[in-house]
Amino acid sequence: MAKKIGLYFGTFNPIHIGHLIIANHLVEFSDLDEVWFVVTPHNPHKKKKNLLEDHHRLAMVRIAVENYPKLKASNVEFDLPQPNYTVNTLAYLEEKFPDSNFCLIMGEDNLKSLHKWKNYEIILERYSIYIYPRISEGTVKTQFENHEKIIKIDAPIIELSSTFIRNGIQSGKNIQPMLSAEVWKYLDEMNFYK
Repeated sequence: MAKKIGLYFGTFNPIHIGHLIIANHLVEFSDLDEVWFVVTPHNPHKKKKNLLEDHHRLAMVRIAVENYPKLKASNVEFDLPQPNYTVNTLAYLEEKFPDSNFCLIMGEDNLKSLHKWKNYEIILERYSIYIYPRISEGTVKTQFENHEKIIKIDAPIIELSSTFIRNGIQSGKNIQPMLSAEVWKYLDEMNFYK
C-alpha cells in the first residue's frame, strides 16, 4: 500500500519544538505514515537576508528529527529552480516517488492566503491539505471552508515562532527550552542569530 506522506514546508530558521509537536501530532493522530520537513531554500514571500545558509537549516532539522523515525528531513527543493513553488515541488516528488501518496501540511494562517499561491487550484484538485490551528488575523475564503481536500486537524495550538526565537537570542534571552537540546547545542556552538 502507498505510504501517505505529509509535507511540512518551511524555512525552519531555526526548527523549534513547536514544529516537532505539530509534525509528531500529525503522524501519531492522523492517517499520515510519515511527515517530511521540506527545508525551503528561499520562500518567495520572505526576505532572504534573515536566513541562515540552507545547509545549516537542513542540518538542524536532521538533528531535530533524529529520534523520531516517522519524521524526516528533506532537501528536495535545494536542487529545484528558485524561487520554489509548492506545485512544482509536488510534481517533482510525485515523479521521484511514484509509490508514495503526498499531501500538504499547513497552518490555518496559510490557508487564508492559499488563493494567492501559484496554481493553487491544481494543488487542491490533486492533493489533500492537512490544516493545523493557528491564532491569526483574517478569514478563510468560503471556497476553502468545507472543501473535501482540506482536513482540519484537532491539534494543540502552538504559539511559538522562529522569529521570536531569533529575536530572543539576539537580545540575550535564554530560549533553550524552545528548541531540542541538540539543535540548541548546534546553534550555540555556531554562534547563530547573535
